[in-house]
Amino acid sequence: MSNRVTDEMDIVSVSSSRRNSESLPHVHKVGIPPKQNLLKEIAGTVKETFFADDPLRHFKDQPRSRKFVLGFQAVFPIFEWGRHYSLSKFKGDLIAGLTIASLCIPQDIGYAKLANLPPQYGLYSSFVPPLIYAFMGSSRDIAIGPVAVVSLLLGSLIQNEIDPTKNPAEYLRLTFTATFFAGITQVTLGFFRLGFLIDFLSHAAIVGFMGGAAVTIALQQLKGLLGIKKFTKKTDIISVMHSVFKAAHHGWNWQTILIGMSFLAFLLVAKYIAKKKKKLFWVPAIAPLISVILSTFFVYITRADKHGVQIVKHIRRGINPASVDQIFFSGEYLAKGFRIGVLAGMIALTEAVAIGRTFASMKDYQLDGNKEMVALGTMNIVGSMTSCYVATGSFSRSAVNYMSGCHTAVSNIVMSGVVLLTLELITPLFKYTPNAILASIIISAVISLIDIEAAILIWKIDKFDFVACMGAFFGVVFSSVEIGLLIAVSISFAKILLQVTRPRTAILGKLPRTTVYRNILQYPDAAKVPGILIVRVDSAIYFSNSNYIKERILRWLVDEAERLKENSQPRIQFLIIEMSPVTDIDTSGIHAMEELLRSLDKRDIKLVLANPGPVVVDKLHASKFHEMIGEDRIFLTVEDAVRTCAPKMDLEP
Repeated sequence: MSNRVTDEMDIVSVSSSRRNSESLPHVHKVGIPPKQNLLKEIAGTVKETFFADDPLRHFKDQPRSRKFVLGFQAVFPIFEWGRHYSLSKFKGDLIAGLTIASLCIPQDIGYAKLANLPPQYGLYSSFVPPLIYAFMGSSRDIAIGPVAVVSLLLGSLIQNEIDPTKNPAEYLRLTFTATFFAGITQVTLGFFRLGFLIDFLSHAAIVGFMGGAAVTIALQQLKGLLGIKKFTKKTDIISVMHSVFKAAHHGWNWQTILIGMSFLAFLLVAKYIAKKKKKLFWVPAIAPLISVILSTFFVYITRADKHGVQIVKHIRRGINPASVDQIFFSGEYLAKGFRIGVLAGMIALTEAVAIGRTFASMKDYQLDGNKEMVALGTMNIVGSMTSCYVATGSFSRSAVNYMSGCHTAVSNIVMSGVVLLTLELITPLFKYTPNAILASIIISAVISLIDIEAAILIWKIDKFDFVACMGAFFGVVFSSVEIGLLIAVSISFAKILLQVTRPRTAILGKLPRTTVYRNILQYPDAAKVPGILIVRVDSAIYFSNSNYIKERILRWLVDEAERLKENSQPRIQFLIIEMSPVTDIDTSGIHAMEELLRSLDKRDIKLVLANPGPVVVDKLHASKFHEMIGEDRIFLTVEDAVRTCAPKMDLEP
């Protein structure tokens, strides 16, 4: 009888212990990633860095002949989409091409003057480059030609080297040289898939730079708008305004002011109408050409040029002459052309890729940034050999192109054809076009580059970004384009360095009725676990930030220890580091973790890691750090770590 009772008690005990073990949640071990071959690891890193979009995926399992066709279509996309081209698409492209041509012709003449070049060179740059881009570009909406910011950049940088009035031939040669190297820079970045480099110029810096450049360009146009003959060559606002007011008593021409202001008002009203009624998008597109025609006719019949109104005078007739022999391939100007070209090429690239991506997202198609760079670079290389200066995507023209219903890059071909006819037949008619109207067209075009709404949004979102934006803006306005650009890049890099060297860390608490741990500042109701400090590191741990992270965690510990002592609460016995945001760790990071472990041991605090990623786990094992800390102190989740550590604590204060 007694044996039977004993057996029953044993059965009850076993079943009870089994139920208790089953009621305890299972604690998962952190997985150790399989060892990778070094060459495979390097190959994987290179692929993710340079070939993240897997550009060769279309070539897999294809016969050799098909691979050749696909390769040819990759270089010249027109032969891919051209097979499905239709008459209905051509109608849209024809209307769009004619519309952007009416906008580009007066703009090109004005932008050439901005670059200190004869007006025909602006038209040249809207003839050859758009043709090349139409065959090689992947954007359906971007409209190619000279743009205000790049024209100003080239004009200000090149005139620092060569005076365009005293030595126009050498100035022109340096312009072609800079254009050649701008193209080489763009092709190189695209071919070696280094397009990510242009992303180092942040959106905020671009907004500020473009806004500053717009103000500078508008101020430069006061010369033409007011009829001033002697004007400063500097671009900063103080020099320009000094030059304007110095000429106020004897240098202003009232007829020029009347023409300029009247048509500027007309152009701004046309823009306002289109803004209010989207269907009337064509009004500001044709307004510049109408302005040129009317003002030219007015000057011709009144002979206002005899009364001090400055006119365009001569525009060379005919298509682009060859300029290969004009490029500096040796001598003192080679290095200067290279430096200016790299800078202009990067700015042109940034603008074009941003425009292309904007319209691609609006029409929901993919844009290959590296292909775009190769296409833009090729057109500028060819352009430098055919009397063109740096061309890129124009936002105003691209917007008109999009609104006009373009379907493909054929709209660029149509525009190029119209420019060709203009060069061959119409250029003599621009003889009496007043410079004031070109100034008005440029001012009305660049006003849209001043994005006040974007600046306000930047201020609301990120104050440091706003500093970058304003730094670039004031750098351009009060100094020069290159200084503004330098400030923009410097502040962008400073932000990256600050974020890398001073990453965010946070103390985590447990949300009520959950197993979730979150930042106690973001979630005030998240409760700290007695005797345990849970810290999250929101960055990879590298040589640049490892010492800061270690010191910051120790500072958290000191602050928390003082608070607990004041409140007579249990001391900290475990430090749990939530490592899910830690994507990588280097040798310095491991060394900092070892130092942290030793510091904690002296304080009788146990170090625990939660959810380290595969790269981090691999390096912890390679450095034997897992043996120092103990495998039983590396957990899959914070909840697992807390549940395991809590029963081991002595909760006496």
